[in-house]
Amino acid sequence: MGKSLYIAEKPSVAQEFAKALKQNMKRKDGWLESDESVVTWCVGHLVTMSYPEAYDEKYKRWSLNTLPFIPEEYKYEVIPNVKKQFQTVKTLLNREDVETIYVCTDSGREGEYIYRLVEQMAGVKGKKRKRVWIDSQTEEEILRGIREAKDLSAYDNLSASAYLRAKEDYLMGINFSRLLTLKYGNSIAGFLNKKYAVLSVGRVMTCVLGMVVRREREIREFVKTPFYRVLAKIQAEEEQFDAEWKAVPQSRYYMSPKLYKENGFKDRKTAQELIDFLKDETVCEVLSAEKKKEKKNPPLLFNLAELQNECSKRFKISPDETLRIVQELYEKKLVTYPRTDARVLSAAVAKEIHKNLNGLSKYEPTAHLLSYIAKEKTHKGLEKTRYVNDKQITDHYAIIPTGQGLAALNSVSSVAKSVYDVIVRRFISIFYPPAVYQKVSLVVRIKEEQFFANFKVLIEEGYFQVTGVPGSRKEEKEEKIQDEETSPDQKLFEFLKKVRKGTKLPVRGFEIKEGETSPPKRYNSGSMILAMENAGQLIEDEELRAQIKGSGIGTSATRAEILKKLIHIKYLALNKKTQVITPTLFGEMIYEAVDHSIRSLLNPELTASWEKGLTYVADGEITSEEYMQKLTHFIISRTNGVLGLNNQYQLRSCYEKAAIYYRNKGKQQKQEE
Repeated sequence: MGKSLYIAEKPSVAQEFAKALKQNMKRKDGWLESDESVVTWCVGHLVTMSYPEAYDEKYKRWSLNTLPFIPEEYKYEVIPNVKKQFQTVKTLLNREDVETIYVCTDSGREGEYIYRLVEQMAGVKGKKRKRVWIDSQTEEEILRGIREAKDLSAYDNLSASAYLRAKEDYLMGINFSRLLTLKYGNSIAGFLNKKYAVLSVGRVMTCVLGMVVRREREIREFVKTPFYRVLAKIQAEEEQFDAEWKAVPQSRYYMSPKLYKENGFKDRKTAQELIDFLKDETVCEVLSAEKKKEKKNPPLLFNLAELQNECSKRFKISPDETLRIVQELYEKKLVTYPRTDARVLSAAVAKEIHKNLNGLSKYEPTAHLLSYIAKEKTHKGLEKTRYVNDKQITDHYAIIPTGQGLAALNSVSSVAKSVYDVIVRRFISIFYPPAVYQKVSLVVRIKEEQFFANFKVLIEEGYFQVTGVPGSRKEEKEEKIQDEETSPDQKLFEFLKKVRKGTKLPVRGFEIKEGETSPPKRYNSGSMILAMENAGQLIEDEELRAQIKGSGIGTSATRAEILKKLIHIKYLALNKKTQVITPTLFGEMIYEAVDHSIRSLLNPELTASWEKGLTYVADGEITSEEYMQKLTHFIISRTNGVLGLNNQYQLRSCYEKAAIYYRNKGKQQKQEE
């Protein structure tokens, strides 16, 4: 009987497979072997697409005459610095005594691509090939993956979408980077006093650059508008509270052009007029006193984007740093597969969830929180909750702790420990009840004008016992936007709960509260990832994000890397302390060049539609040929369109307009040099 060959993506993963097989493996140069099995590994990518000059020497020199470049057959080559490992893997794949190949690369599109390229270059024929698809690197999960491995052909559509993604990035990158560099590089270099300027263009990165530049320009063009609110000071026994005036239909100012929205005036004079009209009144009448309880459920579990956003806010670390940390936690068996878009669990995992919880009883910081779950048996029936939904899972379920590998926490950084703790607490919180707020809403009348006051008090902590009460952390307090609801002290709240319709309360005076409109917020590294996930929409509300989820810009596996690249090539600047992202002058000039040539590259919806198309290929809804036809047409038509333009000099005024904002930024200017 022939041997089984297991091929992993990294040496560390191969080691875990070898351990799980328990077959007395002997270490060789680039692989491990027992009497029954061979285990080997790639080191990330071993094979890559060839540069254009591999097709013809003429492509080495960048020239408009050789564009568009669209090969009929694509060429691939072994990456020089990993040639030795490729030769090892190639030999093992083709060994006569190897009967079955188990593909154990990362369970996702990119992992599929890594193996398929190796198989293609190695010329593998006549072997049985099985695909191992796992959600964590625990021994139990590895053995399940091997046991349930499907024939590799079941993943042919996923493989096709992986090849297309690579071709798309390759064609857009090569054609559009060369095209725009040749067209606009000299004028940009001249403006910046550089020898040369290369315009790096990509399907996803150019779109992200556009989002940041547009946001920066919205902030620049924003004109602050002052407004004036009127507050009544109302006595409540020994306490006092503020109620805010609003222009309801009965008001003398209803629909007035003097209003700024319904609760303020455009100028102080009008606000003072209202106070002068009301100031003699010393009593108000309660028109309504509404009391209700409001439940806040534990949030959905983390996918990679949500975790990156959370870590950016909490620990001020970049998305690629979060991914590096969570990947390390995954490889140490502490958490499940990180490159996931799902925020729910599968029904199969829900049935076995007690194993994860049992393991976490040894994690000291949250061990005391498990007694409630054990006592109330809240893990039973998890599959009936909103945290489990097989339809919302594509490749992998949400990131959760495995409950295993806890000893490895001693070998990770303090930030990695904190990231693990955040994942654990989010997971445990779904087994706790909702937090409950008591709300009181009062409407009072003074003459024909109405004033409103809303109060909210936390009466049952629920899952906040696990995650902490929102707004209690320093960074949350700093970010907290002015809320219409106030949290009164206990004495005042007890009084307010007793207030009924018709109650008369003393009015102690009025005041004008001046405010001003706020510009849009800049993206930070975490909110940028969320905006990419939601096709350019920065949706703050978590519930809404879950509802509208679709294919975003890029994938969970690539978004952090794209952001990192844009910062590395100095199109964007990242403030490491705050994680706020801004464009550089160079980045704005690239934006202008693209905006005046291939504007659609800046369109988040279009970029997301390409990603959606790749998903359709992976799902077998459209063929590779259909997708490639659309892509080829896009490249040819946009290239020909730019070749016919003659607008280099028009762009100079756009560069000048942008440069005004960087003249006083000496540090930023140096970045461009």
